[in-house]
Amino acid sequence: MDHQTSGKSRRSGAAEARSRGIQRVALVAIATNMVLSVGQIAVGLYAHAFSLVADSAHTLSDLFTDLLVLMAGRRGGEPADRDHPYGHGRIETAASLLLGLVLTGVGTGFLWSSGLRLQHMDAALPLHPVALGMAVMTLFAKELLFRYTLAASRRLKAPVLEANAWHARSDAASSLVVAVGIGGSLAGYPFLEPLAAALVGFLILHMGLRLAWKAVRELIDTGLSEQDVARIRNTIRATPGVIGLHDLRTRRMADRVLCDAHIQVDPRITVSEGHQISDAVYFRVHAAHPEVREVLVHVDAENDATLQGAGLAPLPERTEIVHTLETLFDRPLATPPRVLIHYLGDRIEAEVILGAADLDEIPPDELRLRIDTLLAERPHYRAITILGRIAP
Repeated sequence: MDHQTSGKSRRSGAAEARSRGIQRVALVAIATNMVLSVGQIAVGLYAHAFSLVADSAHTLSDLFTDLLVLMAGRRGGEPADRDHPYGHGRIETAASLLLGLVLTGVGTGFLWSSGLRLQHMDAALPLHPVALGMAVMTLFAKELLFRYTLAASRRLKAPVLEANAWHARSDAASSLVVAVGIGGSLAGYPFLEPLAAALVGFLILHMGLRLAWKAVRELIDTGLSEQDVARIRNTIRATPGVIGLHDLRTRRMADRVLCDAHIQVDPRITVSEGHQISDAVYFRVHAAHPEVREVLVHVDAENDATLQGAGLAPLPERTEIVHTLETLFDRPLATPPRVLIHYLGDRIEAEVILGAADLDEIPPDELRLRIDTLLAERPHYRAITILGRIAP
């Protein structure tokens, strides 16, 4: 279905702006994690705080995920091409899945390491108080990064940024673990660190599994919720000219929702009017549901969902039908013939439009008799109507 070029240009501009926004957030995250990792390594080695050194390795792993987000932001915002006619939104989904798996691994690592620490409480080394200051500064920096990234993900409707935001929150949680552990060690309570690590491990593991499952559901084309589908269905049914709706399907692709539907219209309207109704459906759905970016509308003359698989015999095509109708007049029809054909169910209804002079050649009673005979001989014809044109 063809739509206005201006609408496509606006959508393309919005996609480019969204892509630039994702890249900007990713660059901020990369710069922040680089500064923090260098600081953690330097202070950790100076203060004999090996938990800070370990947390710096965690921070360095964030650079990898930030680069993934940067790549997803650039590639995911590219327009559709021959190999990707629906765009590159699945790149964001794949990156979200990978980030979810990383979170799952991080959470599992916290659980494992907390168990080991509980078994070796006497192995802790004396720490310098500066390590606590670095841990607290890291905690605040990563929490601010989390809030900044999460707000951007909601503004840009970018699940990949949401995944990265929660990854930053997991880093803030790990920094909290380090701060509590260092503070507990300085205060004489070294067991606080492994206990806090276990609690944070459960939180991160749950978040990673949730994000990964959400990405998997999108990759296997899981539809919208029943409530969202019902709202879209109501919008389509309320469009003037739509007398039925079936086979409404939805799926997500990053921030976009793709939708296709079969609408039923009056079977005797023109093709152009049916196309106009489908355009009205397209624009109404866009206006009422901004998250729906693509709407494929299939126009039906009847509810073909009830006819599929019924084993109907193939009906003749237009050329054969016109040839059959010409036998009523003992001569070829005008070229091109004005014949309207309606395929309804397993039957054919035909309308022949003739000029007044053509109608005078055959008496009405004779023409009616010929039509009745044709209908009796060919049961797949339901009706044949002859119309006269009295004006050009």
